[in-house]
Amino acid sequence: MSPFRSHMQTALDEAAAAAARGEVPVGAVIVAPDGRIVAQAGNRTRELSDPTAHAEMLVIREACRLAGSERLGGHDLYVTLEPCPMCAAAISAARIGRLYYAAPDPKSGGVAQGPRVFSHPQCHHAPEVYDGLREGEAAALLRAFFAGRR
Repeated sequence: MSPFRSHMQTALDEAAAAAARGEVPVGAVIVAPDGRIVAQAGNRTRELSDPTAHAEMLVIREACRLAGSERLGGHDLYVTLEPCPMCAAAISAARIGRLYYAAPDPKSGGVAQGPRVFSHPQCHHAPEVYDGLREGEAAALLRAFFAGRR
């Protein structure tokens, strides 16, 4: 088994790019079982006028398209903010193997906060979840973004 290699920096870079576009700074990356990044994105809800264009949804769509399948078993997802309930449901439906997220989202999270989608009895698949990976950096991006809007 190969040693763990985090791809959170790439997700943080995507979050910073999202902030530069005026989007909430959330970035996501999907990594294939062989360790290569297959999709990366930042939020694009405003740019695309699409409330589902969260970073997680964008990378899941692209990774599924590239795989030619709606399932991403064995893939890892890195995201800078705890996924919302919509994204958590998509992560489950895609059968993603591991979820790594940086900052918790007490207001809109769906994994450790709120509905806790993966522990719901109707959830068909729950990934392994690892939180707090570079939490300080992700939280700082979000704080700076929202401070500039208040």
